[in-house]
Amino acid sequence: MKIYTKAGDSGKTSLYTGGKVDKDSKRINAYGTIDELNSFFGWVRAHGLPEDQDKLLHKVQNDLFKIGSDLAASEDKAGKGRKIIRLSENAERFLEDAIDKMDTELPPLRDFIIPGGVPPAVALHVVRSICRRAERDIVALAKSESVNPQVLKYINRLSDMLFVMARYMNMKMGLADVVVTAD
Repeated sequence: MKIYTKAGDSGKTSLYTGGKVDKDSKRINAYGTIDELNSFFGWVRAHGLPEDQDKLLHKVQNDLFKIGSDLAASEDKAGKGRKIIRLSENAERFLEDAIDKMDTELPPLRDFIIPGGVPPAVALHVVRSICRRAERDIVALAKSESVNPQVLKYINRLSDMLFVMARYMNMKMGLADVVVTAD
């Protein structure tokens, strides 16, 4: 099987459930940013995380693939011969559990945090900012087309989890939060 089809040479691409859209459409931007986010998760994991954190991010990558699949499908054509992989209802709960678990070990947050610290923490902050962009892209799409509401809940919670995990990585490696100073 050839990897290239030449079908997209005109600036259009096909949706999973059929139909063609411009490659700069809001739907393509949304799931393209999810793809970028998932790729950066691989980069974060390449930093050598503790096993429990690596397993957590592996599950997130699997969920991001489901989100990409969901966003690549036009809602009005769902169920017409193609199975759309979707997040399970309340998929964000495992992120909330992870946040709560890490948060019990962290000092209370009293300042604004500057992205910094150990390489895995910095990488998590980069991924968090991409996650926020993905959320903005999905919100923009949802203003004009139907989007699974579970996707927005998950992505919103994911950025929260990434912020907490970055703080957690710094703490586990003996560094305090890098905070904004008055001067």
